[in-house]
Amino acid sequence: MRLQQRSPGVVAVLGLMTYVCAFYVTTAADIPLEVLAHTNIEQLPTITAQSPSPLIAFPFDESFPVTCEAKGNPEPEFTWRKNGQEFDPSLDPRLMKEENSGTFVIPNNGNLTEYQGTYRCYASNRMGTAISKEIEFIVPNVPKFPKETLEPVVVEEGQAFVLQCDPPKGIPPLQIYWMTINLQHIEQDERVSMGLNGDLYFSHAVEKDSRRDYCCFAAFSKIRTIVQKNAMSVVVKTKKSGMNPETANAILDRRPSLLTPSGVRSETHLVKGEDLEWECIAEGFPTPSVEWVKLGRRLPDKVKMENHRKRLIVPRVDREDGGKYMCKAKNALGEAIHYFTLTVEEPPEWVVEPEGQLSMIGSDVLIKCSASGAPQPRITWRVNGEPLTGAPSGNRKVFDDTIVLHNAQVSDSAVYQCEASNKHGTLLSNANIMIMNLPPMILTKEGEDYSAVEGKGVMMHCSVFSSPPSTVTWSKDDSPESVEGPRFAVHDNGSLEIYSAEKDDAGQYTCLAKNTEGSSAVNAALYVKDPTRVVAAQEDLQILIGSTAQLSCYAEYDKSFSDDFELLWEKDDMAIGLNHTENSRYFVDGGILQIVNASHRDQGVFTCVARTPVDRDSASTLLMVLDVPDAPEYLVLSEHKSKSVKLKWIPGDDHNSSVSEFIIEYEESQWEPGNWKELLRVPGNHNQVVPKLHGHVDYRFRVSALNAVGRGRPSGPTERYKPPPAAPDKNPENIKIEGHLPHEMDINWEPLPPIEHNGPGLEYKVSYRRQDVEDDWKEHMVKRHSFVVKNTPTFVPYEIKIQARNHQGWGPEPRIVTGYSGEDFPSAAPDDVAVEVLNSSVVKVSWTRVHKDKLHGHLGGYRVNWWRLRGLADSKKSHGEKHTLAFPGDRAHATVPGLRPFSEYSLVVMTFNGRGNGPGSHPLNFKTPEGAPGKNPVFQVTGVQKHSIFLLWAPPSEPNGILTGYLLEYQLICVL
Repeated sequence: MRLQQRSPGVVAVLGLMTYVCAFYVTTAADIPLEVLAHTNIEQLPTITAQSPSPLIAFPFDESFPVTCEAKGNPEPEFTWRKNGQEFDPSLDPRLMKEENSGTFVIPNNGNLTEYQGTYRCYASNRMGTAISKEIEFIVPNVPKFPKETLEPVVVEEGQAFVLQCDPPKGIPPLQIYWMTINLQHIEQDERVSMGLNGDLYFSHAVEKDSRRDYCCFAAFSKIRTIVQKNAMSVVVKTKKSGMNPETANAILDRRPSLLTPSGVRSETHLVKGEDLEWECIAEGFPTPSVEWVKLGRRLPDKVKMENHRKRLIVPRVDREDGGKYMCKAKNALGEAIHYFTLTVEEPPEWVVEPEGQLSMIGSDVLIKCSASGAPQPRITWRVNGEPLTGAPSGNRKVFDDTIVLHNAQVSDSAVYQCEASNKHGTLLSNANIMIMNLPPMILTKEGEDYSAVEGKGVMMHCSVFSSPPSTVTWSKDDSPESVEGPRFAVHDNGSLEIYSAEKDDAGQYTCLAKNTEGSSAVNAALYVKDPTRVVAAQEDLQILIGSTAQLSCYAEYDKSFSDDFELLWEKDDMAIGLNHTENSRYFVDGGILQIVNASHRDQGVFTCVARTPVDRDSASTLLMVLDVPDAPEYLVLSEHKSKSVKLKWIPGDDHNSSVSEFIIEYEESQWEPGNWKELLRVPGNHNQVVPKLHGHVDYRFRVSALNAVGRGRPSGPTERYKPPPAAPDKNPENIKIEGHLPHEMDINWEPLPPIEHNGPGLEYKVSYRRQDVEDDWKEHMVKRHSFVVKNTPTFVPYEIKIQARNHQGWGPEPRIVTGYSGEDFPSAAPDDVAVEVLNSSVVKVSWTRVHKDKLHGHLGGYRVNWWRLRGLADSKKSHGEKHTLAFPGDRAHATVPGLRPFSEYSLVVMTFNGRGNGPGSHPLNFKTPEGAPGKNPVFQVTGVQKHSIFLLWAPPSEPNGILTGYLLEYQLICVL
């Protein structure tokens, strides 16, 4: 760094820099250390810490520090004033004083009341004086109720009265309780209530108000103290029993009047943000009710009513809450009214807070201070802690809220205090005004290296401290010309910014700062690097809970950063702490992040960050963990009706897979307690249902959700709901009519499940009549689920209906089903039986169908029985094994396979129904033609000679006709 100083005799003084010196922004309390290292600059004092106000001496604290800290050059010295008078803590041996500090400590080991008062700290050096805000030190007295003898309160029944609490003064907040000696709260209601002042009001006395232990307790939470007033006695005198019975113990009706507040109107002034509390407590009989209105406007939406609407609360009042209000206490005999006026005021608030300034010698300095508030704050100016009248200056003028220093000199450097105050508070601001000239000091180090990324911006710093302001220019590679162009900008703080850096921008740069007092320069080097880019990033990923996720990321970067390149992973903008312990589920290998046994907490946005010392690039992917839905919550039953109830729920988390449907289950406590059954399903976009219910069933319900992953856990059960008994909603189904015997008809049905009984006493009415003739309905009541009709004609049609009934009534009109009475054996055989031989082993049998009147039941089909009489090659007959085939349905022919060739057979045909077979037809004999012979059972070589062989065989066991010869075939295999 090169420094040229034209005015070596000027004493450098530094304060708060503003727009006058735009190259280095600081405050009067924050002198740059680099400046202090190069020159001895004096600094005005600045208060850096002080105690809050008020400072309360709680009895359980060991000590009470009264804090005042300040900075400056030279080091400030501290003085105190108490109640406007000089106060020296060092003269009191009981006070503990800290070195190089204005703070002193008041120990809690004696009478603290002598330290009670208002303190102000003054921090001074030869440059000026800064002052603290006023600090009020309060020593609270231990609150006590006076010792007094309280006369009993004697009242007539129906008369209003008040029990006064008169709590002692103490540190707020104060809480009042009315209790008995046994610490039981006095019951409060529309007739009895406690007022804001702690008094207990009775709108009219009743006999039960008589007691001797009304106690008022005052609790001061800040000082951890509760005090009790002596017990008060109340005697309520009732009407004498000797009076007219109609008027004995009677309370005379009377119109309302207000016990509090008194008068017709009252005014309240509150500070913006405070809570408004008004009350109207009335006496009268019947007990008056209280209403509140705001005249000309509706009550604010934030209004609260307490104490049975006797108390109106407006939290955090603002200007719009101001205006006129009215309370009205009324009963059947009249009303009492009180008007309230609310004025909302505000403590001082800065409009323009004075700021410290560093100005050059000979300039005009303006110090502005203004504040708002209600009432309008009063502005008071001080300089170095003293009123302006005590420190006259010829070049200082005061114009309303502005001080003007004309042709300011070094001697005008001072701390100016502006104090804005109204009855609600005080604002204090110290403004350090420094007047000085100083040649440029470049605070940035010589030879700084900067790295830029191609295509990105870079900022090279040149922090300058001077007065008057310096002109800053930048040049490159020892060129006398300043860098210029649309990509270059020199900022007010001296920094050079290059937009969209190029490779040619690399090189040596020089910053030169000049003002009227001298100049200074500093050099810097710029390197332009290749940008870092994520070239392959993971797309958004969905995985099932418990599985393993793999996220990939690959990046390119400037190779000069090979040792400094980092590839990091973040989750939801927080760095992932990778480790290699057994419990770790996150592993990184190269550009791959692996998450083992993924859980719900792993869901989120994962960001891959590729980072070098000069730039970074990132890419994000959303990892979604799929799971079955959480159980629905907050199940509520409403709209309870005789056959339905509304069930509502709040769906649980669907875990990234939309709910397709909700499954509603029920459990009842009578027949299958603990067994949950599905009732119905609703689409996944529903959260309520009105299921149809059966009467007299003690239901409870639960809901589970289903998504693409699976079915989630069920919710907790609802409370039980038992609809009243009702008549059955339905009749039995699956009615079966069977006839096992010719003159009976068996009726069976599927009984109603117990849950469908709808009430006790379930039974069934069985009704039947013949369908084929005019017949009346015959009815029978049964409790079982079957019935047998006796003495029926054989196989005639009947109409049957079954209706359910319980103690509440009949079920709906049943539907009619048709059935037949019992079957008997068929009584006729098929006629015209004929056989057509198709080949040596298959024949076609035909017949004439049996008339339906001869079937005596439902036709089952036809049965063919046959047997072999003899082989035609044998003259001897032998009755063979009987064979049978059944052909269902109404038909007139059938094919019989599997016959032996060259044989004689006999067959009969019969019909059959549900009872059995009918008579067979007359036997019919037929013959099958010859077929190919069977295999020879024996074939062997019995002798071999040089030119011949001898063969032996036996005739076939199944010749299937008359043998006419044998065919011998042979083949030459080889010649030896």
